[in-house]
Amino acid sequence: MPYKEVVVLPSGRLTVELEGKRYRLDYGGLVVYENGKRSIRGRVTPYAFRSVEQMRYDFENDVKAL
Repeated sequence: MPYKEVVVLPSGRLTVELEGKRYRLDYGGLVVYENGKRSIRGRVTPYAFRSVEQMRYDFENDVKAL
């Protein structure tokens, strides 16, 4: 069963989508984690998924660094 959550924050919009082994975390298009890739302000790099907790930690740190 897919999971989708959208949170509207004063600083932007956060979207989380999970379905099976596929995932997408998006912070206003500025920071996007999607299926093995990380995009920060349009610069795409590989992302090695280790755990949900680690991905959330990495994502939040990238958002804070903006």
